[in-house]
Amino acid sequence: MKFSSIYKIPLLLFFFITLAVSGQIKNPVKFKFTINELGDNQYEAVLNATMESGWHIYSKDIPEDTGIPTDYKVSGKNIELIGKFTEVGKKHEEFSEAFGGKIIFYSNTAGFKQKFKLKDGTKPGDVVAEITYQTCDDRVCLAPNTLEFNKQVTPKGAAEEVKTDEKTAAKDSLQPVVDTLGNVVQPAIPTAETQKLDPKNLKIESINFQKPLTDCGTGSSKISENYWTYLLLGFIGGLIALLTPCVFPMIPLTVSFFTKGNKNPAKGKRDALIYGFFILLIFVLLSVPFHLIDGIAGNIFNEISTNVWLNIAFFIIFIFFAGSFFGYYDITLPSSIANKSSKAEEAGGIIGIFFMALTLVIVSFSCTGPILGSLLGSAITGSANVPMLLTFALAGFGLAWAIVFGLLALFPQALQSLPKSGGWMNTVKVVLGFVELALALKFLSKADLVSKTFLIKRELFIGIWIVVAIGLAIYLFGLIKFPHDDKKPKISVTRKILGVLGIGFVVYLVQGLIPSDRPKLQLLSGILPPLNVSYFHDEKDGILGMHPEHDFFTAIELAKKEGKPILIDFTGYGCENCRKMEEFVWSEPDILPILQNDVVLASLYVDDKEELPEDQKTKIDLGDGQVKKVKTIGDRWSLFQQVNFNNNSQPHYVLLTPDGKVINTPVSGYMEKEKFKKFLECGVNYYKQNK
Repeated sequence: MKFSSIYKIPLLLFFFITLAVSGQIKNPVKFKFTINELGDNQYEAVLNATMESGWHIYSKDIPEDTGIPTDYKVSGKNIELIGKFTEVGKKHEEFSEAFGGKIIFYSNTAGFKQKFKLKDGTKPGDVVAEITYQTCDDRVCLAPNTLEFNKQVTPKGAAEEVKTDEKTAAKDSLQPVVDTLGNVVQPAIPTAETQKLDPKNLKIESINFQKPLTDCGTGSSKISENYWTYLLLGFIGGLIALLTPCVFPMIPLTVSFFTKGNKNPAKGKRDALIYGFFILLIFVLLSVPFHLIDGIAGNIFNEISTNVWLNIAFFIIFIFFAGSFFGYYDITLPSSIANKSSKAEEAGGIIGIFFMALTLVIVSFSCTGPILGSLLGSAITGSANVPMLLTFALAGFGLAWAIVFGLLALFPQALQSLPKSGGWMNTVKVVLGFVELALALKFLSKADLVSKTFLIKRELFIGIWIVVAIGLAIYLFGLIKFPHDDKKPKISVTRKILGVLGIGFVVYLVQGLIPSDRPKLQLLSGILPPLNVSYFHDEKDGILGMHPEHDFFTAIELAKKEGKPILIDFTGYGCENCRKMEEFVWSEPDILPILQNDVVLASLYVDDKEELPEDQKTKIDLGDGQVKKVKTIGDRWSLFQQVNFNNNSQPHYVLLTPDGKVINTPVSGYMEKEKFKKFLECGVNYYKQNK
């Protein structure tokens, strides 16, 4: 794919982010770690990689600003390195149009060697090998991965050391095992001695979410993804895209081609309906790669959606989209793609109609790309179930186009009632540009929250949106212009009405700048920073005056001391529905007292990037000698949620007794106050009656 314009970098960034959010497929690279004795107290730590067909990993010598070089490190007790590590295998070199430079990689097999010697040749050495690499094929690059391998090398005549005592071994046995398909395998039930709560033990044996102590009918309150909402959002996005200069002028031309260019009117209408179906099919097919990449790790989408740098990248991309809508440049796919698709139309018949639809999708990318990008960003940050959300969103987008083209083909006389092409179409694009600016801030704010910098306060966020809304209103009233606007635009009644609505939105936003103990701006709940990230409050002030525990093990001890059940709130700094629950459900006068007085609240942030203390870091056995490190607080609670509750969505609420038994059926997602109240009262009342 050739990107010859200066806009290559942002487009590529968006492309790779799109691929990255597809998740991690079952590991396409297998490693085998061995130690070879070379003689004279010298050894060689060898890590051999075997790749599935079509996959490759980069060399350590890859040029800067291209891929991610492979890094192999060897360390350990009683060993001393000799030189630097070397690579073994057939190197492939080729020019990458995406990176604009040469890349060096290995396919099928590769080896990494590091020579070392024992400092004391009479004693064993513990060898720790760590490799950091990225796996790619022609379609997708997986997220960079770091694996660790351990072996002990024992010189002849030396006794092998015992690495761990029985107590440590028992403690390690509590670690959950994740196989190469990403499935969590529960560890064996530990002995009574090892059941003591320890921050490194991610599996709590007393927890059995499938057999709660009671139910009270709250099991049905679990919220599933609202796919129909995304279908509607996609449909609205498709209708808006139809009004843009890239698409609208093509509507009468395309419909007329089928209805007037065919000697058989019935066949022409049939072909037009097939054309509409193919448009729908093509947009749905755009989501297929997200489903084909199977074996997805349960928390990969959450990790990506809350990644600081990816959110900053989305912020930049949306700013870039806004500039395109304002008319400063165009975002287009390479003309060669459109030319090939257009040429394929000559095949005629159904195949020709398919390529006509494909050509329409390609040439309209300048206007549809940013809209589709917005849907993608919304799906990524909206749920861990990105593939299904994207399928519904893209289906809604394609359905809007299919219906319009299909209905106009059946009733071609309706073409006469369509508005004429003109400057109003550019107005639609510019309005979308202002929308993109507003949405961009959402991603920057999420990066700010996850990184705990808390620079974008709630009032600053609202203030920036007020400026954007004022800019939109001023534009609609014709006081400012953009490159493709008419020099003397006629301000229609519609523009004036929209301008007034823009001013009304400004008035609505202003109330959010006024200090209040009660949440405001409910329509923007989940988009705005939390209430305590404010110039009038301190993020350390807690939530609604409460100070939840952020450590499960601390909460357990507090619950035992106070004789209260624990409410586990699996949440995230970047979780929109979590903020909505806190601001408009938790704050209700018949909910807040329960949270304040009747439970020990434990808010566990699954996207907390702060590193764990060294004595609490742990590892997860992936099999085949591969070990995954759990380094951050978010890593711990995300895996803790999956291992104990087989769930990776946020918010997710669980009521536990102080001895770790699930009281009633956990609930997930944003829900109405009455459902959440029923869940709380059910669990709290049962605990009080049976403690």
